[in-house]
Amino acid sequence: MKRIVILISGRGSNMEAIVRACAEQQWPAAVVAVVSNRPDAAGLDFARAQGLATAVVDHRAWPSREAFDQALAEVIDGFAPDLLVLAGFMRILGADFVRRYEGRFLNVHPSLLPAFTGLHTHRRALQAGCKLAGATVHFVTPDLDHGPIVMQAAVPVLPADDETTLAARVLAVEHVIYPLAVRWFIDGKLTVVQGIVHHADNASQALM
Repeated sequence: MKRIVILISGRGSNMEAIVRACAEQQWPAAVVAVVSNRPDAAGLDFARAQGLATAVVDHRAWPSREAFDQALAEVIDGFAPDLLVLAGFMRILGADFVRRYEGRFLNVHPSLLPAFTGLHTHRRALQAGCKLAGATVHFVTPDLDHGPIVMQAAVPVLPADDETTLAARVLAVEHVIYPLAVRWFIDGKLTVVQGIVHHADNASQALM
């Protein structure tokens, strides 16, 4: 039974999608904890209602990023995860922290990477006149939003879109591809060769 720890900062809708998929599909895994850097993160209430362990490592309590990273890692390691998952965790993690979990650390980013890394992805896609937007699940590496890509989903950018409507459409596909990518990891279906992620069964890694 594989052990999953999920990091959140807010409502944690991707965390909810993963928790529900794990239970409903009876994965050979369990979400053993949800950890937040914010004590008021709404997703903690959902996690507690599901009977999941929760923990808070408030970044404001630590004098440096390195000190926060170390405290966070100690809490995570207490749950002995096989996989660490970022689900709207709004803190940049240092290289030493990332390397600690490298190869078993996933994130979802609301753009078709490598386009629009960082923040304000939907605004930037609209300003660039993109006709497609989307989401990317990738392995986390010290290079922000540049890890090996596990799966991507594309959605149309509509003429009437603003940041809110586009973000909602992208989030809906995040809720599809992120649980699927986590399941692939749990099932041992993913390998990374020279920075490229391959699926053992040649399953499609794109959703259009």
